[in-house]
Amino acid sequence: MNFDFGYMIDIFPRIIEYLPIVLYMGTLSFILAVIIGLIFAVIINFKVPVIYQILVVIISYFRGVPTLIQIFIFYFGMPQLFPSFNSLDAITAVIFALSVKNAAYLSEVFRSAFLAVDKGQFEACDAVNMTKWQGLRTVILPQVLRVAIPSSGNYYIMMIKETSLAFTIGVIDMLARAKLESAVTYKFLEAYLTVGLIYWAITVILSYLQSKLENYVERPYRKEATK
Repeated sequence: MNFDFGYMIDIFPRIIEYLPIVLYMGTLSFILAVIIGLIFAVIINFKVPVIYQILVVIISYFRGVPTLIQIFIFYFGMPQLFPSFNSLDAITAVIFALSVKNAAYLSEVFRSAFLAVDKGQFEACDAVNMTKWQGLRTVILPQVLRVAIPSSGNYYIMMIKETSLAFTIGVIDMLARAKLESAVTYKFLEAYLTVGLIYWAITVILSYLQSKLENYVERPYRKEATK
């Protein structure tokens, strides 16, 4: 068996030093995806005329096209339509592509969360003379986010892993570094396994933090249920 465990230990520091780039792309993409997804969900939930029909087509497109193609379109294709995009760097293109693509999925998560909120909550907001925006911001959205946290957390983990596609347009991340290392030594298994184990560790840590967040958010509701 030709497997060099010592080589894995040797290249580990050189690969994990690019972890901040991965977390930066994944986290910023997720934040933008949540914001855009919430906007999409509100438009869908209230069926805003014209915008709603257009949005349905946009969501269908981003849900139906592979992530890698969307990254290529943002990085290579958009400058053809908009010359100002020539200044778009690879990391920003990845963030845009991942955020919009996952916003299309998160919009469905948030839409389902909206449906989970009792309609009486909306009526109660009207009864105390709240505007739609006030009721949405102070009463409805907190409940929506509580319901959406489990699924949203899974999308965050998925987006962290999807950043590995960034190397295809020249971003030097963990996978790109592993590819460079293995190209010199031809120890592909060790290099890629090292990257895989790092992503696995990230997933385990984020899953643990997600469970803690879910328990924290649920605490007031558990106390209310026990009364």
